[in-house]
Amino acid sequence: MQEVISDLTQQRSRFLAFVERRVHDHATAEDILQGAYIRAVSQAASLQSNDSANAWFFRILRNAVIDHYRHHAVEERTFESWTPEIDPPANSVDLAPATPCGCVHGALDKIQPTYSEVLREVDLAETSLDSFAQRSGITTGNAAVRAHRARRALHKQLLHTCGVCAQAGCQDCSCHHG
Repeated sequence: MQEVISDLTQQRSRFLAFVERRVHDHATAEDILQGAYIRAVSQAASLQSNDSANAWFFRILRNAVIDHYRHHAVEERTFESWTPEIDPPANSVDLAPATPCGCVHGALDKIQPTYSEVLREVDLAETSLDSFAQRSGITTGNAAVRAHRARRALHKQLLHTCGVCAQAGCQDCSCHHG
């Protein structure tokens, strides 16, 4: 068994290239390969002969790639099913002031950078979620979830910074932090 595992690890670059050709992302391919090695170590006792080890491991890799795409598809459907709940309707009226209170910019600097980035681009610069998602290399559904979480984090930070003023949406701000 140890000999089989050793032989499989010596062919790492070959296996990595195999997975990379199928997922088109080096980091994802590395993750899939590591998972396949873990599976191979745990299932090595079921291997009948050392001669069939490569074919056996390629089968593990193919199944791991299929699992990756299956999970990715489920994740994509989940995020897209959330999108209508998170995005405001296209015909909704924006009641927010044209210029945000000065407190908002200070609070944006204090929240997680990925959250700050999505709010600056989508809410302040009025970039579409689709454009932001494409530039960031994520799905539109993922961008919508990130924007939703970012708005919650910003609201929490504003409540911490401004207190009562933030409960009114920082309109007619009187907290003197902005």
